[in-house]
Amino acid sequence: MDYKMIVTDLDDTLLTSDKKISPQDLEAIKKAQEKGVKFVLCSGRPTFAMRGLAKEIEAEKYESYILSFNGSIITDCKTNENIFEASLEKEDLHLMYDFAKKHNTHILTYINDEIISETGSEYIDVEVDLTKMPHRVVKSFKEYVNCGAVKCMLLAEPTYLKEVEKELKKEYGDKYSIAISKPFFLEVTKLGIDKGVAIKKLAENLKISIDEVIAVGDSFNDLPMLKVAGLSVAVDNANEEIKKQVDFITKSNNDGGMAHLIEKFIFNK
Repeated sequence: MDYKMIVTDLDDTLLTSDKKISPQDLEAIKKAQEKGVKFVLCSGRPTFAMRGLAKEIEAEKYESYILSFNGSIITDCKTNENIFEASLEKEDLHLMYDFAKKHNTHILTYINDEIISETGSEYIDVEVDLTKMPHRVVKSFKEYVNCGAVKCMLLAEPTYLKEVEKELKKEYGDKYSIAISKPFFLEVTKLGIDKGVAIKKLAENLKISIDEVIAVGDSFNDLPMLKVAGLSVAVDNANEEIKKQVDFITKSNNDGGMAHLIEKFIFNK
């Protein structure tokens, strides 16, 4: 197969444990782009937190795209314009706040390139560190969040959060897209929006067959894109349940996993 696009998750997939693109992977990415392959960043991260990485891979030069907020926004890196956007309404965010309070989890959302929450926690600190976004702790989440936002996250200890996920899907699985990314992040976006929908939209826009797309991930929020892509790839450090559902397992995020799959499937080495 002559693959024309690679779509990759960031944290624990493309990025090493120190949150960087390794020199080995970066060289391979640039070689693939020079061959004409689109290299697309796709993450639960906000757009703000992906721009630096897009610049590093020269996404503007190669006319590539960012898929942020689990596919809720597709951004054209050349024009810096959003070609697709799907947001939750204020009422949705307030409903999720009530659910979070009832189930004793933290909740955050994103407004004007800031992380908004009513509480602080070690799990929120992880998101602040990952995104490098300002964190505004507000007295009243509902009073401050008076507009829509692309997504929200519920945060708690991983074992407990899996139980919360079951309850959330039971109550609202027909109203929202719900998925765990990191074990302590439970992400909520507009119904029908996920990474799989986003890469299909982008592929159609670029007139690329979905069979010509490679998707790479490590966690549950990556499953929708892994299921629709022509070739699904997990890094060796991925969740074991994810690894059982892909076509190929590449090396780990700390061992040149991206370079390995590019050499194998783009340059047939």
